[in-house]
Amino acid sequence: MMFNEELIDQIRKAFPRAAADFNGKKRAFFDNGTATLVLRQAAQAENEARINWSANVGGIFDESREASEIILAGRQAAADFLNTPDPSTIVSGESSTSLLFNLSYAMSKKLTGRENVVTTDYEHYTNIDPWVELNKRGKVKQVRFAKLNMDEGTLDMDHLQELIDTNTKIVTVTAASNMLGTKSPLEEIGKLAREVGAFFVVDAVHHIPHGPTDVQSLDCDFLVFSGYKLFTSHGSFLYGKKEHLEDLQPFKVRTAPKTSPGKFEWGTRNQATFAAFSGVIDHFLWLSKEVQSKYENEFSNFDENKRALKIAMDAIEQYETEFSKAILTGFDDIPGLLDMPKITVYGLTDLNRLDERDPTFSFEVENIPEEEVVNRLWKEGGIAARAGHYYSYAQDIYNKQKIIRISLVHYNTIEEIKLFLKTLDSICKSR
Repeated sequence: MMFNEELIDQIRKAFPRAAADFNGKKRAFFDNGTATLVLRQAAQAENEARINWSANVGGIFDESREASEIILAGRQAAADFLNTPDPSTIVSGESSTSLLFNLSYAMSKKLTGRENVVTTDYEHYTNIDPWVELNKRGKVKQVRFAKLNMDEGTLDMDHLQELIDTNTKIVTVTAASNMLGTKSPLEEIGKLAREVGAFFVVDAVHHIPHGPTDVQSLDCDFLVFSGYKLFTSHGSFLYGKKEHLEDLQPFKVRTAPKTSPGKFEWGTRNQATFAAFSGVIDHFLWLSKEVQSKYENEFSNFDENKRALKIAMDAIEQYETEFSKAILTGFDDIPGLLDMPKITVYGLTDLNRLDERDPTFSFEVENIPEEEVVNRLWKEGGIAARAGHYYSYAQDIYNKQKIIRISLVHYNTIEEIKLFLKTLDSICKSR
């Protein structure tokens, strides 16, 4: 196991609500795909910045200067995390939705109405509607959707390749489906986009806490992720290649900066958001020190901080692979009797392909309503899960307007998974 018991205990202590909620109720939090729990270090950094350095930037006095330094440090932390050499390529915003809508608007000024956008059938609507809006306004001729291999919940790469042609201006895809857990083959998709000179845009919101994200390796033009999916507060970040950020003209007031990142950022920056994000990065740097003995020469081509972040996120990815194995094996073991309800899992279930998915599982239990399952998981096992629609286009493709979803991150444990499976087994046997 990548993490030993002592390290797992330390990780969980770093998250004040990992073991119990604010009422002191012990529970297993499996709703991380909706929002992760907040890291104590991030909350403390946010609080300190909000109280001590709440002044606006641009002043000569200490509070203002410190606010500027905190914002710059937060940009640098994000740049290190994504492996971009320049912190000015990091744009902050209210949400990934707002950032993508502003990006699509800026891109529309480069379009003639003859172009097309290529995306997929398992996108979050955040990465669909900004591009559909371009079509509605006559800025692109088509938005094309690459089909899924429905039986396994993976992207049909042959169909994606067929959709991309010389008129494709934007290829935009999620790093991982928030319904299916499937990871997109981003490097392969990026190559297809570059062959026709299209912008390559990555929605990393769902995948961001689960493994390394490297914009230079992907050679993507833009990438977005949200803080509340990465153990900190609401607020989101956009990476863009420097030349594109300087060239594109987004919505802005006349007096806003004319260069990036300021020209993409609406209103005054929240220094507390940047401070909190730096707190998350400090957590990963700490984690890397705890596991670095397992990484003698790996990632040696990166500088100190970037290498440490690669180690931390790789270790998290390996640890979470054990979650996927335990859950899928457990699902298989539950229907032990012929008359027990069948469990249907959407997405990859092949144990030999765990590296192609994140530990996110959407499933249904035969003849038991979704709300009943999640209510009983909560009441009988203390499992915080959810049944609903997750703004995933894949749910519409599968015609599943409501589905049960669990999503795990690195503060979860194998013991919690055992409790979940035991409770689910009990629910099935009661029918």
